[in-house]
Amino acid sequence: MSNYDTIIVGGGPAGLSAGIYAMRARLKTVMIERFMPGGQMMVTDFVENYPGFPEGIPGQNLSSEMEKQARLLGLEILSEEVLSVNLNAKEKIIATANGEFRAPTIIFSVGTTPRLLNVPGEGKYLGRGVSTCATCDGPFFRDKEVAVIGGGNTALQDAVFLTKFASKVTIIHRRDALRATKILQERAFKNPKIEFAWNSVVEEVQGNTKVEGIIIRDVKTGVTRTIPIDGLFVLIGTLPNTDFLKGLIKLDDWGYILTDEEMQTNIPGVYAAGDCRHKTLRQMVTAAADGAIAAVAAEQYIASLNEE
Repeated sequence: MSNYDTIIVGGGPAGLSAGIYAMRARLKTVMIERFMPGGQMMVTDFVENYPGFPEGIPGQNLSSEMEKQARLLGLEILSEEVLSVNLNAKEKIIATANGEFRAPTIIFSVGTTPRLLNVPGEGKYLGRGVSTCATCDGPFFRDKEVAVIGGGNTALQDAVFLTKFASKVTIIHRRDALRATKILQERAFKNPKIEFAWNSVVEEVQGNTKVEGIIIRDVKTGVTRTIPIDGLFVLIGTLPNTDFLKGLIKLDDWGYILTDEEMQTNIPGVYAAGDCRHKTLRQMVTAAADGAIAAVAAEQYIASLNEE
C-alpha cells in the first residue's frame, strides 16, 4: 500500500496539468493511466487552438511536451487499470492489480470514449472498416472512398484530414446545418474531395468481410439509398468513462461528473477535471485549466486538514 497527498486518475491534458500544478505545490502525487499519457491529444492530428502555438502543433507533440514537463517536476506516472474505488473514508483508496494507493485527495480526469451509432453492422465491422479515429486509421484508406458521420469540430477536422488519403469523403449529417466552428466549415466546403449528405442518418453498415457500403435515410423524406464506401468514421461525440463511479459520486443524466467551480465533487477531497466533467466546452485548453484548478483546490484542502 502506497500513501500520497494526491492521486490523479487519468493522464490526458487535464491529468497532466493537474500533475504539473500538484508537483509545483510539492504534493506527493501519482498519476494512474490505463494506457499512455496524452488522452485525446494522442489521436488528434493537429491542434490549432491551443494558446502559444500560432502555427499549430501535432497532438502527439503537445502531449509529449506536457508529459515531459510533468516528469521533470517529479510526477510519478503508472500504467495501471483501476479495479475499485473507496471514497468513504478520510483517506481515499484506489485499488489496482498491483496494490492499493491511498490519499486524502483524488482528481478524476478519466476522459471520454467515442459514441457509436448502434446500427446493424456497425459492431460487426468495427476495426474492419468502421473506425472512431481518423488519425489512427486514415492511412489505411489511401485512394478509397470513405464516409464521416457527424457535424461537429472533430467530424469536420477529421474529414479534411482524411482527404490526405481517401479519394472521396462524404460527410453525413442528420441536420441541414453544421455545428462546427466557421473556420472548419469553410475548409470542408472548399475541399474538392468532400461531399455532403444532409438531413441523413445511417440505417445499416453493409459488407462481406469488411465494410462495402452503408444505407442512409433522409430524415425529411424517408427515402433510403446505398452509398458504396470502404470506410466509415463515426465521429458523433463521446461518453464519459465514469461507469466505475456510478453510485459513488454525483453524475448528471449522461454520466458526466458534477462539480463546483473549484472542481470539487459532492465528496470533500474528490475532484474532477477535463472532458469527464459536466461543462459547456470540452477542449484541450479547458481540460488543462480544469486540471490546474483541481490541483490547487486539492492543495488547499490538504492544508485545511493539517490545520485541524
